[in-house]
Amino acid sequence: MAISAPGIGSSLDVNSIVSQLVAIDRQPLTTLAKKQASFQAKLSAMGSVKSSLSSFQSAVNGLSDITKFQAATVSSSDATVASASGSSIAVPGTYSLQVTSLAQAQKLVAPGQLTSNTAIGSGTLTFDFGTISGGTSASGKYTGSSFTSNAAGVKTVTIDAGNNTLTGIRDAINGASIGVTATILNDGGTSPYRLVLTQGSTGVSNSMKISVGGDAALSALLGQDPAGTQAMTENQTAANALFSIDGIAVSKTSNTVTDVLPGVTLNLLAKTAAGANVNLTVARDTAAITNSVTQFVNAFNQITQTLNNVSAFDATTNTAAVLNGDSSIRSIQSQIRNVLNAPVAGGNSAYSILSEIGVSLQKTGGLTLDNTKLQAAVKDHYADIAGLFAAVGKSTDSQVTYTAATANTKPGAYAVNISQLARQGSAVGLSAVTGAGSAKTTGSAAANLVVDGSNDSLTVLLDGVSTSISLTQQTYATAADLATEVQTRINAASAFTTAGSSATVTNNAGVLTITSNKTGSASAASVTGGNGKTGLLGSAPTVTAGYDTAITTGSNDTLSVQLDGVTKTITLAAGNYSFTSLAAELQGKINGATEFSSVGSAVKVTQNAGVLSILSNSYGAKSSATVTSGTALAALFGGTPTPTAGRDVIGTINGAAAVGVGQLLTGATGDASEGLTLVAEGVALGARGTINYSQGYAFQLNKLLTGLLGANGPVTSRTDGLAESIKSNNKSQVALSATIAANEKRYRAQYTALDSVISKLNTTSTYLTQQLAAIAKNS
Repeated sequence: MAISAPGIGSSLDVNSIVSQLVAIDRQPLTTLAKKQASFQAKLSAMGSVKSSLSSFQSAVNGLSDITKFQAATVSSSDATVASASGSSIAVPGTYSLQVTSLAQAQKLVAPGQLTSNTAIGSGTLTFDFGTISGGTSASGKYTGSSFTSNAAGVKTVTIDAGNNTLTGIRDAINGASIGVTATILNDGGTSPYRLVLTQGSTGVSNSMKISVGGDAALSALLGQDPAGTQAMTENQTAANALFSIDGIAVSKTSNTVTDVLPGVTLNLLAKTAAGANVNLTVARDTAAITNSVTQFVNAFNQITQTLNNVSAFDATTNTAAVLNGDSSIRSIQSQIRNVLNAPVAGGNSAYSILSEIGVSLQKTGGLTLDNTKLQAAVKDHYADIAGLFAAVGKSTDSQVTYTAATANTKPGAYAVNISQLARQGSAVGLSAVTGAGSAKTTGSAAANLVVDGSNDSLTVLLDGVSTSISLTQQTYATAADLATEVQTRINAASAFTTAGSSATVTNNAGVLTITSNKTGSASAASVTGGNGKTGLLGSAPTVTAGYDTAITTGSNDTLSVQLDGVTKTITLAAGNYSFTSLAAELQGKINGATEFSSVGSAVKVTQNAGVLSILSNSYGAKSSATVTSGTALAALFGGTPTPTAGRDVIGTINGAAAVGVGQLLTGATGDASEGLTLVAEGVALGARGTINYSQGYAFQLNKLLTGLLGANGPVTSRTDGLAESIKSNNKSQVALSATIAANEKRYRAQYTALDSVISKLNTTSTYLTQQLAAIAKNS
């Protein structure tokens, strides 16, 4: 390889010449590099601005919540007895609390088993929850009691060959998530393993009734009817919390009470000592307001400082910050200040500008807080503070409730006019429930036919009236004769004839039965005392209550219910029902059907003189309720009930036709009230007052910042512009570098060629000089 040494033959400094020429060519590249650094600095500064604006938005978004400014505190003079918290609607005051007893859940214990892993039996467990009434309870068993479902819906658990041991039953119940917890207890006895069921909800209305379909062994383990056969033993009775507020007795199913004092959640923890009171003090949470306002001021000052820092100019050092003069920064600052400089409109509030509560805008652009003025404002118009920060709607009609607004809703006062109120779908039976039965009491042993002074009196309860009768002392030839005597004496008693009651007394193989001649749930017939009670009826007579209808499996137990567009056939539990308990059973079965509950549908079933009514819980045109068929249709409803369709509310907001869905009425699209939503209740039609809607500063700033930080906002636009400039500049630098490299190559080639030519000329010159010198020497 030839070794090139430019300049040796010509004394021409090729490298220096090329370097100087390249240096000249690189001067634009230096300029581009400076621009690149400037772009990068501005992009970084915009990044910090964007970050600060995002933090500011998070702060003001949190302060857009009205509850931040209307919280309440509740203090308890004895936190071991009760604790409490308050919401924005809590009313300040002091309340005296006495706790007599706490609510507790029912616990049932099954008969013991030798092992926990031995197969027992299969079937379906049906849990119903309700109230046990009347009768007595001894050793965990009820006698003469009744059970009324709370109509919340029944729950089922399937026990099959895969889970029919005590352990499997426990796991199946727990896995079904029905609100009942099952555990196994080892009591150390001869059959030590005992299943314990604990109801998850407290209160007397949440006692358990367990029906078992299938294996008799399973029924003998878990069958639990407080009004009938009880396989399990109750070792803890369901109880309500009993307490008083300012001397007013209160009974609640839970120890967490939310509906005694408006806006106050009360947690009962222990009983008060006899005669002792606990004071609950509800107060406005002024500290929360102060904290919220302070947060707003601090957040605003932080973003102001950030914007000032990136756009500042120091006249002393004649130094400008990286975004000094940047139009996007000036626009952002201007828009934020414009929000604060305008009063809050439409709220009908005591305050419309921040300075009225002690928040003032400074020349520096920041805010200061006069806490003394703020506390005075809180004292004077507590409820109006929120309107300065959050979006607030106030209704002048107590039965018209503001619920929401959208970004398109304009602040203002909007008149509301209702021409049609919303309605729930319903169905009312054509006639009263039929199939009533009489009450009766049947002896448990053959009657003693000898009546003397030791057994001649009976205390008879008939249809709610109780009186004593005396039987003729003699030896009766037959049980029929004795039955006739008892019937005669009962029907001759003035207490019964006055009440219009009478009874029929029959005998069956010497066993007497006293039956009321009235039917229905008011019907009653029993012997409650007298010296002849045991001799005539035995020690354990069977008492059957009167009923308004009887449901029999496979005969009259199904109804095809259509609710809010969904149809489901339900099956009623067999048994005797009063009108009220039948309504509860029907409501429980409907509300327990997953086909309805999964779409949020539910009903309330009531009765009036035996006529059943089903009312959908939903409002609006989609609301409906009826019964279309079923084996129980005729007896319970007298035929297909005539349904009444639900309907939507109709009305205007701000004079424009609003959109009604159920009870919700929403302002029309394009109107200033667009998106304003309210709930219209009550019965009055026509003018229903005004909704005063305002958007506080935090709400407005949050809305503004959403735009500033959005895809089409100035921050994104400026950031994208800088990024594009950096990209373009980088391309220019790459292109210019390539040009410089090419130029350098060209320069070097040209000057190397020149060097070669000069070198050759110098060689020629030397040769000619030498030849001329030789010629001269030889001449």
